[in-house]
Amino acid sequence: MRGNVGAVVLIVLGLLGLAINLGALDIDFARLLRTWWPALLIVLGIGMFLAPGTDDRRKPD
Repeated sequence: MRGNVGAVVLIVLGLLGLAINLGALDIDFARLLRTWWPALLIVLGIGMFLAPGTDDRRKPD
């Protein structure tokens, strides 16, 4: 599932970049990043918290 989310994010970013290059969208990413960078950190933290990982405390069978 996590691989699918990454693929969807890449597709959306590619579509946004293409739309901006073609002139269909006028977005200032620098201003957007300056405003919303704390939200990006929160989203990354939640993603790391919810991502399945290895449990080093498991007992050997």
